Amino acid sequence: MSTTTAAPTLPDALGEPAPAHVSAATVAVLAWQGVAVVGVSADPVKKQDAFKTKHALTTPLASDETHEMLQSYGVWGEKSMYGKTYMGIQRTTVLIGPDGRIARIWPKVKIEGHAEEVLEAAKADEPVVEAK
Repeated sequence: MSTTTAAPTLPDALGEPAPAHVSAATVAVLAWQGVAVVGVSADPVKKQDAFKTKHALTTPLASDETHEMLQSYGVWGEKSMYGKTYMGIQRTTVLIGPDGRIARIWPKVKIEGHAEEVLEAAKADEPVVEAK
């Protein structure tokens, strides 16, 4: 008798507001497909640890306090809210292929449906790089 394991499914709750993370269930589905999820912020590690604890995150977070990596990926820039401008991270997803090269970029990410789109691109044989 053989046993088969069904692929987990992405939760319906992906559309809920999640400003800095994806759900643990979403990360599990992506991991099942061989996709690792890493969050990056400009916050110090101590602040990230508190954030992870507060929100019960299992997703690894990388700290880039100098903005060196954020700038090299083109995601550190001017933002505005309520008429004020400030520097911050543009919500962006970067899919890095098995060869270590950027396979696809999604600028100005909206949460609803995004995880499914990333999963489909990760499963594709030849992802296409999208320009910003």
